[in-house]
Amino acid sequence: MIKNKFEELEKISLLLRRKIIETSHGAKIPHLGSCLSCLDILVYLYWRELKIDPFDPNNESRDKFVLSKGHGAPALFQVLAEKKFFSKKDLDEFGKNGSLFHEHPPKPGLINGIEAATGSLGHGMPMALGMALASRIKGIRNRCYALLSDGECNEGSIWESAMLAASQKVESLTIIVDYNKWQATGKSNEIFKLEPLIDKWESFGWHVNEIDGHNFNEISEAFRDAKSNNIKPSAIVAHTIKGKGISFMEDDNNWHYRTPNDKELENALKELK
Repeated sequence: MIKNKFEELEKISLLLRRKIIETSHGAKIPHLGSCLSCLDILVYLYWRELKIDPFDPNNESRDKFVLSKGHGAPALFQVLAEKKFFSKKDLDEFGKNGSLFHEHPPKPGLINGIEAATGSLGHGMPMALGMALASRIKGIRNRCYALLSDGECNEGSIWESAMLAASQKVESLTIIVDYNKWQATGKSNEIFKLEPLIDKWESFGWHVNEIDGHNFNEISEAFRDAKSNNIKPSAIVAHTIKGKGISFMEDDNNWHYRTPNDKELENALKELK
């Protein structure tokens, strides 16, 4: 019998889905659909990919991760707490007046593990590129990552960064597009013509992988392939499902802004048993 080598990650994702939904219900903070679509990617990054010590989070040689889709912060906070960047008890303050934990990441230096304040879309990827170029100048051998939303690819700053990264051959930069097919007000490809998204990244001079963003085996292979490429920056286009894991939330864009009521919370937690 072949052991499932990603069983631990699947259990962590299940646990964190419960926590994200419970926290959203308690704090009345939205973006559940967006958090659940990118959670498996975040779990893989922090448990298998990133070289970051939670007890030495500012070490200059660390890998760097920027959540360019800043509205996924409620998921990232749960990941960082589970990895012991800070106490899980800190998240009891989530959404309260004066709390550092809210809808988007705060500026660096306030919460361990947060590299950039993001929320205004299109800024996180350029910052990750800047970090990668700074490491090259300093002679630091690390990798930099940014997680984008598909709606974020509407921003011109994304494509300006894409051209610069390719022209400078920044092979230490990997971006992941959380391609859940929705943005704030509708279907991504109806609002802007994103497709053919793979061809776009390739035409901008990037090494590209296309994967199921909820399949840990495919996620693993894509990151391995990105690291083996030593010429181009890498883009991983991850097909995901908004609201993944909760049947009545999946592919329903209402959960971009809604938070669960008591009955919906109960039903969601039943599904996640």
